[in-house]
Amino acid sequence: MIRKLLVANRGEIALRIFRTCRELGIATVAVVAPDDQGSLHARSADETVAIASYLFSEEHIRAAKQVGADAIHPGYGFLAESPDFAEAVNAAELIWIGPPPDSLRAGGDKLEAKRLAREAGVPVVPTGQAEEIGFPLVVKAAAGGGGRGMRVVREPSELKEAVAAARREAKAAFADDRVFYERYLERPHHVEIQLLADSVGNVRTLGERDCSIQRRHQKVLEESPSPALDEEVRVDISAAAIAFARAIGYENAGTAEFMVDGRDFWFLELNGRIQVEHPVTELVWGVDLVEEQLWVADGGNYAGRDWFVPEGHAVEVRLYAEDPRTFFPQAGRVDRLVLPEGIRVDVGIEERDEVGLAYDPLVAKLIAHGSTRDDAFDRLRDALRETEVTGITTNLPFLRWLVSHPAVRAGDTTTSFLTEHPPLSATAPGVAPATWRTPFRLNLPSPTPAAPPDVDALVGDHRGPSGEQSVVKAPMPGTVIRLLVGAGDSVRARQPLVVLEAMKMETPLASPYDAVVRAVHVAEGDRVAGGAVLVELEE
Repeated sequence: MIRKLLVANRGEIALRIFRTCRELGIATVAVVAPDDQGSLHARSADETVAIASYLFSEEHIRAAKQVGADAIHPGYGFLAESPDFAEAVNAAELIWIGPPPDSLRAGGDKLEAKRLAREAGVPVVPTGQAEEIGFPLVVKAAAGGGGRGMRVVREPSELKEAVAAARREAKAAFADDRVFYERYLERPHHVEIQLLADSVGNVRTLGERDCSIQRRHQKVLEESPSPALDEEVRVDISAAAIAFARAIGYENAGTAEFMVDGRDFWFLELNGRIQVEHPVTELVWGVDLVEEQLWVADGGNYAGRDWFVPEGHAVEVRLYAEDPRTFFPQAGRVDRLVLPEGIRVDVGIEERDEVGLAYDPLVAKLIAHGSTRDDAFDRLRDALRETEVTGITTNLPFLRWLVSHPAVRAGDTTTSFLTEHPPLSATAPGVAPATWRTPFRLNLPSPTPAAPPDVDALVGDHRGPSGEQSVVKAPMPGTVIRLLVGAGDSVRARQPLVVLEAMKMETPLASPYDAVVRAVHVAEGDRVAGGAVLVELEE
């Protein structure tokens, strides 16, 4: 029996797990890294243990042994899908809240997962060499997800740099720089199936979540059920998820992710952990997924157990400390934080807390449930109007715009939504823009490429090519990982000058027009503040 549980994570997910543990009478242990002292999760557990880093698996095991914990829950993130960490926890005679190591290995390596899916009769997106699958394609990290290590490539000339950038991100995020090529699907829906499986082979599903609206390949709005599925497709895609889970001997909570268009779907990957967007499933199905994880880890058996029944609709948005147009992460102290009442809010910080660049900039998740889809969206819209954050820049204006957008309200969004509708762009009230309803094919013509992030947001106070000096500034704090020009170089409009890294994501900064580099004020490896002058230009 689990009496004391350590959460090998931080922030909002640690607080979420603590909440369930308290309801079950399980004592909680937080861990805190040196640069995260005083964080809300560290202030909220029954006990707190200092560790050297959240990424060091041995530190979590040491901390658990130090305080006499029985079990370790990894939350979500790098360690949650690490088979080596799962093995180490088991070897230390602690209870691992997650899938078996072998299942994590099979499902976590995207190339192996696709092979097993094909053998199980589950359709997959084509992968292979660039010349085999053609363009556009997407470069993906083999060992992780969350948008890190991903690059869309539309032309052969872009491939070399995209692979190099994807490898760097993958190495930083997952300690594994392997990448592969996958056919890029232009306008699909992104749908995921929530799985629960016990240790004796019983696999169940809890419906689906639609996660099509994304920025930089990361989700910003999720809902359940998906407006893209009818009942027949829902049954088929759920069966495919179960088939894959059984093929790898899956156990505990997990999510099978698919691309969907019309009646066709393709398996993408399995996430062997609880998802950030799990609350929408909890509200629709009346279930506590963390409690289910603990129940399975304690030997629970789903055979003969009454199953949950879905009711209504739920929608979630993620409130981030980031620019509402460019989505660049922001840092600072939260002076005022007013969160809405009447809906579920999963929060990771309080007023006066610092949001830094070392960790995910998630402030809170706002999740609304209603009897209908319109009701859920209306409740979320009203809740966002009540929300206030000062002291840091957040994406709150973007979220308010998003949940009121006619295409979103009509359920006609795909993964290309933010390409076709730039953030905070004007819309005609009550008129849904044209949507992509024709049958999807892998060889659809490419849409007009997305415009780069707003130049004014990237460059700062440039005044145009009129002989006057211009400066390229850092849009957020970060580290200079590549310097692509030197003083005296001639550069073209939109040519990358500097690559910044923040939150293990890379952001290239480009010249606003044809120019000559007058001066460079940084070197590779430099840490810079938001607004710092990086490069000076002149016509």
